[in-house]
This record gives sequence, structure tokens and C-alpha cells, in this order.
Amino acid sequence: MNQMKKKIYLSGPIMDALAGNEAASWRERAKARLAENFVLLDPMRRNFKDREVDSANEIVEFDLQDVRDADILLVNYNKPSIGTSMEVFYAAHDLGKFIVAFSPFSFKECSPWMVRHCTKILGSLDEAVDYIRENFIARHVD
Repeated sequence: MNQMKKKIYLSGPIMDALAGNEAASWRERAKARLAENFVLLDPMRRNFKDREVDSANEIVEFDLQDVRDADILLVNYNKPSIGTSMEVFYAAHDLGKFIVAFSPFSFKECSPWMVRHCTKILGSLDEAVDYIRENFIARHVD
């Protein structure tokens, strides 16, 4: 049985560079654990320069296309991010996507908007990846 792999969009802050290489490092860790069973849509695969007028519309439109193409969003909710929040809202409200987020924030510290639009918020990337693997990898019953 050869089923098409589900697609996961890796949503999270990119601009205002997170400490060091954090915007890329969590995505690389996610890809290492999920690439065998899923197609990963990483917005950082494109070589746009933030804050250049001629790239702004392209950045947003390519990211929105990835959100439309994805079956699942994996969201790094480690700080407030306008782009991440807009992707989550669009995916949940307009498209009805399944959204798994991970965050260091306690429930009381989370924005009610993120709580409302994320299907599940877990405490770490590893927990989120485990959740996706447990719930979205087809198990064959013999």
C-alpha cells in the first residue's frame, strides 16, 4: 500500500533572528525525526531577505501557499510572532487544518488566540513530534 505522505508546514518565528541559529535548528531537528514519514515544508528553504520591499509579498505568498498545501502545521510558539500567529489563524480559521504547537509557556501565559486556534499545544518539540508520529503515521494491521 503506497499512500501519499502527509505534508507538515514548519511554522515559527524567523525574523528578528532568534538566539543564534534557533529559527533553523528546531526545524532541522523536526525534519530529522519526521522526514521518513512526512513531507516537510520549511519556509527557510527559500533565500529571501527579510525587510526588503520586493521580497515582502513573495515571502508571505509562498508561506501561505505552504500552509494551504500542508495537512498539518507544526508550530514553534516560543515567543509572540505576527507571522506565525497569522499562519496559525489562517490555517485554523479559513482552512480547518490540524495544528500542533510546542511552547515553553504555561496555559496561563499563552495567548487565548493561540490556544483557540491550535489543535494541541505541548511543552516541547520532542513531545510535539511524538504526538504527530503517534497520531498521523498509518499503522498496518495484519
